[in-house]
Amino acid sequence: MSAEVGVQKFSFPFSCGARLSQQDEVTQRESEQVKARELRDLQEKPLLSQTSPATVVGALVCKERSPKAAPGGGLVAPQVPVCTDASNSAVLSRRSVFEKLTVENEDQRPAAKRQLSCESAARNITVVKKSAVRKEAEELRHLKPKADPGQRVTPGSAGKRRRRKDLFSNSEVFHRVDSHAIRAGAELKEKCVFDVKMIAQSVTQGARNEVEKLRAIWVWLCHNIEYDVSGYLGRSEKLCSPEEVIAAGRGVCCGYSNLCMEMCREVGIECQEVPGHSKGLGYRQGQSLKNVKSDHLWNAVLLGGQWFLMDACWGAGRVDMEHESFVKRFDDFYFLTEPEEFIDSHFPDEEKWQLLETPISLEEFERRVFKTSAFFSIGLRLLQPRHFYIVTDDGEANVSLGFSRPVTFAYEITQHQDLLHCGASEQRESSNSSFGLLTVSHRSMNLQLLPPASGTYDVKVFARPETSTNPLIWVCSFTVECLNPRAMEEIPENPFLSWGLQPVAGSLGITGSSQGSEAAEVDDAIFELALKTSRPLMVLCELVHPELEASVAKRCLATQIQPDLLTCHILCPLRGFYRLSVFVRDYEKTEVKFQNAANFLLHCKVKVMSPDELFPPNLGSACGPGTRTLEAGLSKFSHTTALVNTQQGKCNITFHNQRELELHTVISREERKPAAGPLSRHLFCTYTDSKVTVSVSLPEAGVYRLGLYAKTAPGGDFNPMCDFVLRNSCDQPGPPFPCVYSAWRKGCVLFEPRVGLLEPLSWVRFRVRVPGAQRVSVVGETRTDLKLNKSRVWEGEVFSGNSLHQLKLAASSGESPDMAVLMTFDINQLEREA
Repeated sequence: MSAEVGVQKFSFPFSCGARLSQQDEVTQRESEQVKARELRDLQEKPLLSQTSPATVVGALVCKERSPKAAPGGGLVAPQVPVCTDASNSAVLSRRSVFEKLTVENEDQRPAAKRQLSCESAARNITVVKKSAVRKEAEELRHLKPKADPGQRVTPGSAGKRRRRKDLFSNSEVFHRVDSHAIRAGAELKEKCVFDVKMIAQSVTQGARNEVEKLRAIWVWLCHNIEYDVSGYLGRSEKLCSPEEVIAAGRGVCCGYSNLCMEMCREVGIECQEVPGHSKGLGYRQGQSLKNVKSDHLWNAVLLGGQWFLMDACWGAGRVDMEHESFVKRFDDFYFLTEPEEFIDSHFPDEEKWQLLETPISLEEFERRVFKTSAFFSIGLRLLQPRHFYIVTDDGEANVSLGFSRPVTFAYEITQHQDLLHCGASEQRESSNSSFGLLTVSHRSMNLQLLPPASGTYDVKVFARPETSTNPLIWVCSFTVECLNPRAMEEIPENPFLSWGLQPVAGSLGITGSSQGSEAAEVDDAIFELALKTSRPLMVLCELVHPELEASVAKRCLATQIQPDLLTCHILCPLRGFYRLSVFVRDYEKTEVKFQNAANFLLHCKVKVMSPDELFPPNLGSACGPGTRTLEAGLSKFSHTTALVNTQQGKCNITFHNQRELELHTVISREERKPAAGPLSRHLFCTYTDSKVTVSVSLPEAGVYRLGLYAKTAPGGDFNPMCDFVLRNSCDQPGPPFPCVYSAWRKGCVLFEPRVGLLEPLSWVRFRVRVPGAQRVSVVGETRTDLKLNKSRVWEGEVFSGNSLHQLKLAASSGESPDMAVLMTFDINQLEREA
């Protein structure tokens, strides 16, 4: 047994000690001499090590002292103060009470710890039969003084009030007691036992102290008595007497409190009924309770000289007024509840039963925020406001809660109803309100409420521990009075509970964000979000606007996935608020589902993107160089971002192909009108050693997709590596490149001409490098052989003519006279006169 519980066993408020008379002092000395002789006899005969119906206990009679904890965690027997006018028999009788308590204390300790050393036995020891102890204790039971709730100083505690956690660490310590009480209750019910004394003794059997006895009674009440909804509604007679309540198995609050008091009395626990007001069934938020008769009863119990509060009626369950039924739901919070928490929902008629150092007024009780038991069980703290009634300022009201462990939140805002408990659900799976912004930081939650119109609203906050998979539970309520609503656009619903990084973001691998939980103002219709990661992740994004179609929303997003960074580029085609939701999973774990990691509110006020400026369709999930390209051995990209802007209509993207993979590139855009030629002619690739150059010449202004593919396994298919978004602002059309054939391989470089459309009747200079070629020629109306210079470059002048449509660049290697076409050039045709 813990030292704290042990102190309770000895904390009976006896009268103050005084000096003994001379005769009493002689009697005391003689008694101590007798004890010394008994000690010597015990030392000679090892009685302590034998099993015997007699139990060894001890108590010294001296000046008043408080019991002290022994070094080993046990208790030194308390020294009993004796009044001057007390007779010797009274002294012995009080000593017998403590001897009995010491017996109980020793019975709870392990056998090894019950062995008394010779040294401790020499100080205080006597032998008393258990039957004699019980008899004497029963005879003096009526002498036990009553304690008043104003008596806050507990003997042995130096005036400091003990907390619930000082009595027991958590409810798990009562597993044995709870199981017995539930099992015994079921057996008694089956045998139709309705006697209070018999039930109290049966359910507390095996309890080792007052706290365990009280716990057994509490658990029996909560599991065997239902709230009498019919009696509350006046459809049947209310049952309050213990016998009626037990027989019917139901009762209203007085039935619970009265029965609890009777059962405690049967097992020797001081218990009182406490009348007062409660914020329970029928309570109207904000109503004045002045001169109103109290409507509830609960209990106060005396443990170790200190009063504690509990409410078995609220601990048994709740009433569903919508279906006019009682819902069983054991709520451990209302067992020995802390007075500072109890006062938020229970206001006693007598101030002393608040058990507070500084009692509060009835008006303060009425104004206080209603908090359910889950509020305290989850470990929440109210940061603001102090009272439940809030008046908006510029159409806005704020609620903030603190917490020490990660918590998930949601809220609900509805038109005001009079009753606090109006039958609405106390649980929910998600939040679907669009009249506020809920944000969660490291240790607090802030709810910015934006009522849509003037009026009065009820706001419920729901929460659950982050690790829990249960529905969110109602934790507190507020009333919001909106005088002048703020004129603003509609905010999209957020089904993922809160804005900003979610509490689980860290465990999902996200360590930081470039955007906080507040709304982001988008000035130029373009927004960029960067999320730092602790490990490689895959990402998906969702953009929602009240008037934006899903197909168009996809063209507003481009994501870049890097090993330690996720970047999302967002375009805003409409004014107003957007919800950007981010989902992630581990990069390698393809079988794992994506989870919501963050939600951001974006606000686009002025400039918007036109449909022609949106990202091209069919954009891949991985844009720009990143994790996928690194895995494939593609590195040292000249452009490290996904977006490439060009004002001349041309650009070169270079990178290194360390594994010499077979590559393929494509270019595409949204076609709004027939193209003058294939877009593939506006893309040209050059491979030299490990370096790859992708040259682009865009035919007109607009937004294009450049896709890079590679064969990562021999004989396999081309897999997407990454996409680039090319944004061209040049109105001058870029010429196409030559049409390349398969013979154009690694190491081949075209220096001149770099365009695939030649002017007619003109001399064109060719310069090209073809590794291993024996002859390189340009074939047109005639064949022109190019000459190899000292730089291993084939060069020469070729006349384009006018009758041909193409010039072919060909080469032969080895001894074979056959020539393979490397590429072809188109010749622009002159308009012929009619």
